[in-house]
Amino acid sequence: MSDILIWTVVVITVLGLVLALVLYLVAKRFRVEEDPRIDEVEKAMPGANCGGCGFAGCRAFAEKAVGSTSLDGIFCPVGGNETMAKVAAILGMEVVEKAPQVAVVRCNGTCEARPRVNEYDGYSSCKVKAALYSGDTGCSYGCLGCGDCVEACSFGALSMDPATGLPVVDESKCTACGSCVKACPKHIIELRPKGPRGMRLWVECVNKDRGPAVKKACANACIACGICEKTCTHAAIAVKDNVAWIDPALCKLCRECEAVCPTGAIHAANFPKALDKEAVKERIKIRQQKAKEAAAAQAAAAKADAPAQPAPAAKAKEEE
Repeated sequence: MSDILIWTVVVITVLGLVLALVLYLVAKRFRVEEDPRIDEVEKAMPGANCGGCGFAGCRAFAEKAVGSTSLDGIFCPVGGNETMAKVAAILGMEVVEKAPQVAVVRCNGTCEARPRVNEYDGYSSCKVKAALYSGDTGCSYGCLGCGDCVEACSFGALSMDPATGLPVVDESKCTACGSCVKACPKHIIELRPKGPRGMRLWVECVNKDRGPAVKKACANACIACGICEKTCTHAAIAVKDNVAWIDPALCKLCRECEAVCPTGAIHAANFPKALDKEAVKERIKIRQQKAKEAAAAQAAAAKADAPAQPAPAAKAKEEE
């Protein structure tokens, strides 16, 4: 019995050594050389593995960066410009700095402004809720309130406000990874530039229905009246599909649109002073009056410079 046991151990040991040798030879024969810079780039990454860069994780990002001839279109939103500068130094490339971004919620349909019309009694998930019906209120575009965006955020930058029923973004924690944007089935979360000293303006509505229906569904909604678009002197606002949108690249933060919006759908963040709507409206009124006077004066001058037209009788005589 002992001889059988000894021979069993010997056979297994020899077999293990042979297989190990085979595996070693195969691994050496088919070994794929990996660029050592991949490890260096990965170490320079924040290690969040959030997928905000569009790749599966920091390792996949590093492989893409090393295998590319340029860093155009490759950016880590979590690490930002500082991390990208390190990556560029490792790879000997140049990278263009990007303005820091932050998530904003484009819905201001609070519980008071958007009363419930029915009650949902099912699994608490915005995705499931959106697949079943339009929502608990008359607005089929607004926040569903289940907090899928909060669960998707790996940085604790989102929370649900029980008073309003809407998500709140903590911009000090937001890395602009975009996970909340992908998680929202209603597409009410948008990544926007933080703006100078964090100041920015955006329209807190995505409802594409016509004005009367929108106003009935939510008191805070954009009714596509176009007043903001007409008031803006920088062409930063456009009303499309019955909802206004502010282009952050063109916005000069004058806040005139916020002052004239009849429903308060335009929201401002981090401005040092409260908005004096009456003073801004008066400024707009004076500017528009001056523009009318200038246009009238220009028309009068053009009329005075125009050659005098002959009287009908004199004209007929000339023709004879």
